[in-house]
Amino acid sequence: MPVPGRGELLIRIAAVALNYRDKMVIETGRGLPLAFPFTPGSDFAGTIVAHGSDSDRFSVGDRVIPHFTPEWIDGRRPGDARTPAYRTLGGFYPGVLAEYVVLPDSWLVKAPTTLSDAEAATLPVAGLTAWFALVERAGVRAGDTVLIPSTGGVALFGLQIAKAHGAQVIVWSEGDMLDKARAIGADHCLDRDRADLREAVYAITGDRGVDHVLEVVGGGHLARSVELVAVGGHICQIGALDGFDLSAPAMPLMLKDVTIHGIGTGHRTALERLVRAVDQTGLKPVIDSRYGLAELPAALDRLDRGPFGKIIVEFG
Repeated sequence: MPVPGRGELLIRIAAVALNYRDKMVIETGRGLPLAFPFTPGSDFAGTIVAHGSDSDRFSVGDRVIPHFTPEWIDGRRPGDARTPAYRTLGGFYPGVLAEYVVLPDSWLVKAPTTLSDAEAATLPVAGLTAWFALVERAGVRAGDTVLIPSTGGVALFGLQIAKAHGAQVIVWSEGDMLDKARAIGADHCLDRDRADLREAVYAITGDRGVDHVLEVVGGGHLARSVELVAVGGHICQIGALDGFDLSAPAMPLMLKDVTIHGIGTGHRTALERLVRAVDQTGLKPVIDSRYGLAELPAALDRLDRGPFGKIIVEFG
């Protein structure tokens, strides 16, 4: 049993939400400076059971969730041009796939009162990334059109957050994922393999283009986003499923006055705003499946099969 020190809290973990990066850390380390033995995982919801000295942000019994990049409280992200900061839970810092963890109290925020532990555990990475992109950086608002070319964890949060702000949402995916996306609010669902995808988006928007793209694919797909974004629109570059070397034509990028936001989750203040928004709007995260800790290998395998929503590991 870990013991909290000065400014620290002992937390009993109730649920952990898995991200694909957790599987990559387990399998390859992702080139991170891991100190062994190492515990993976970064998203959880739990209850404070004890606190060390000089810890007064929370009380015993409070339900909390963690902040993924704990040193980024507000404002500009830490780091400099030579060394951008990327010190995260379950990567640089030990993770949370454990029955009990000790963390500094500044690394935590209160969990939403309207969500279960399993639901609340999904917010720190996927939820905050989508929120920070669309709300904190791109400024989505009622009447906007948002293009989301995926149905992954960040994408589904983006869909729900955009709808909560009164935006119209276009989703690209395939098969039954389109029906599922429509069921949680997508206004237009397009098969990503259709030959007239560009013309379909232009038709939906009356040739204006989309105001925001949640770019979770990366690589050469950025060129498609530039093609479809409206004049003065925003592209939130989040993922790199198609590679880390981005490419796009410069002329439409310049003539359209497009803003590209590089998104790497968000700061703690934004997470606190997301929690308040969840409680006020009734947003419910999408959960694909739940596993016990002993079933962790099966849960990680499920990540490879393209879940619709988050995968949860629950602690009984």
